[in-house]
Amino acid sequence: MPGMAPAPTYRLLGADGVEREGAEPGTLGGHRGHRIYGRLDCPTALRAIARGGYVHARVFFRDEGTAIAAGYRPCGSCLPGAYRTWRAASTGAGPA
Repeated sequence: MPGMAPAPTYRLLGADGVEREGAEPGTLGGHRGHRIYGRLDCPTALRAIARGGYVHARVFFRDEGTAIAAGYRPCGSCLPGAYRTWRAASTGAGPA
């Protein structure tokens, strides 16, 4: 229809690590190089973005399960509980 803007599309990283376009925005963001995922309002990520960094490596995920399946770990700043659980599991130590 004339005058109507096209529906936005979003590029999300899938569990296989491949980016795909979709109609739904991601619920989590991440850093491709560090393989970390976190909330979209993560203060640490937002500070890095404000300094002009991070944006080139930014990825987005539909949900936490997809981020984990793609090989990303939780952010220690904005997801401290998930990070502690991941850390304990990755080091073989018990829960903190």
